[in-house]
Amino acid sequence: MATTPSRQQILRLYGSTLRAAKSFSSYNFRNYFVWRTRENFRSIQAEQDPVKVSRAYNEAVNELGVLRRSAIINQIYGGRRLAVEGQSEVGTRIQGS
Repeated sequence: MATTPSRQQILRLYGSTLRAAKSFSSYNFRNYFVWRTRENFRSIQAEQDPVKVSRAYNEAVNELGVLRRSAIINQIYGGRRLAVEGQSEVGTRIQGS
């Protein structure tokens, strides 16, 4: 029988997963994984069955590893910044008179 993770363990995993999600250089991937992380942990928080909580926790641990590796690849091959992210100061100023 699997032991139920403590609240502290779940919160620590949530923080690690959220940091990994925020480390994506791509705006769309970053926002998607932050949203997905919050939704996953809300469902864990709402769950009452200890077996399901344990199963969801173990799945989230595995997903954290995948997320970290994906973020590294995204940082290496990240594309240009989107307009919604705000460009650097070079080239964004309007030439005045």
